[in-house]
Amino acid sequence: MVKNSLISVISQKENEENRGSVEFQVLSFTTKIRRLTSHLKLHKKDYSSQRGLRKILGKRQRLLAYLSKKNRVRYKELIGQLDIRETKTR
Repeated sequence: MVKNSLISVISQKENEENRGSVEFQVLSFTTKIRRLTSHLKLHKKDYSSQRGLRKILGKRQRLLAYLSKKNRVRYKELIGQLDIRETKTR
């Protein structure tokens, strides 16, 4: 529940500023991922939702890779705020 309150605070601040920023997009994908994950815990055989989850995970991973290349400090801050594991870059 702490993560949800953190996400709502961040989203309200970002919602006023810039919705197209990488941070806001990663935030919105993270909320979708957490919602789908809780849905899939109840409905294990919902394969279309599993596919959607994999697509969203890929999009978020690409955005995080882009952010880590462009600005490592913002990347580290965002990962710390959203409690996301660091992705392995090639």
